[in-house]
Amino acid sequence: MRKYLELVKFSHTIFALPFAVISMLAAADGWPSGRILGWILVAMVCARTMAMTFNRIMDREIDALNPRTATRPLVTGDISMAQAWWLWGFTSLGFFLAAWSLNPLCLVLSPIVWLVLNGYSLSKRFTAWTHLLLGLSLGLAPLGAWVAVTGRMDWHPIPLSLAVILWVAGFDIIYSLQDEDIDKKLGLNSIVVRYGAAGGLILSRIFHFLAVILFLWFGLIQDFGTIYFLGIAVVAATLVAEHHLVSPEDRSKINAAFFTANGIVSLVLLAATCLDLALR
Repeated sequence: MRKYLELVKFSHTIFALPFAVISMLAAADGWPSGRILGWILVAMVCARTMAMTFNRIMDREIDALNPRTATRPLVTGDISMAQAWWLWGFTSLGFFLAAWSLNPLCLVLSPIVWLVLNGYSLSKRFTAWTHLLLGLSLGLAPLGAWVAVTGRMDWHPIPLSLAVILWVAGFDIIYSLQDEDIDKKLGLNSIVVRYGAAGGLILSRIFHFLAVILFLWFGLIQDFGTIYFLGIAVVAATLVAEHHLVSPEDRSKINAAFFTANGIVSLVLLAATCLDLALR
């Protein structure tokens, strides 16, 4: 079980799930029924596990050549390719089952989401903007949660989804600094490879600034109160601190900037949303 959790980086669920829950709470103006909540969680866990497993399958040979990723379970053989494909297939079916169980629109949209989530894994082979495609993969979560609750398309969760896209793209640029040299050697694409570390960090800061503006916009649309906007202030301060941890010359604190700071962002915003709605 530990190897499977390591394979899909289950701890990184902290980046997407809170924003799906935020959107769900906003759409329902509180907690939805237990049935909807349960199937949203099933959809989220299956979608993320499916996408990460496919990523590991597609990147196995690349991961074997990168010292940072050479100990991943699929590279070392702790998990076989057959086991990985079975996991991918099982969670793909689980995702479609959850969509079918939620409502007809979720089912209709699920193949598009499935394609985006799996397609990201191939993007670094042909575009430097792969970070935005990763952001899109996570940014679909708030839209999906909204449709799951309401059964219809709506523009209200779009600012939240755009914010997640830019927030994820921004921190993924920082994370990609670790692989700048190996990516160049292997002919892979990233913003850091194209524009250099300094240029990549500038774009990351721009993305994060725009993400904060969009988080604020979402709060205004939903008529959230003071607690939510205090949460945004903490998010903004955390993102500023994140960018002070990393520079083109000093990349020793990338893991703290990536996981710790961004974990704070997602959990603080979730907590602020929950408290704000609870005190209405």
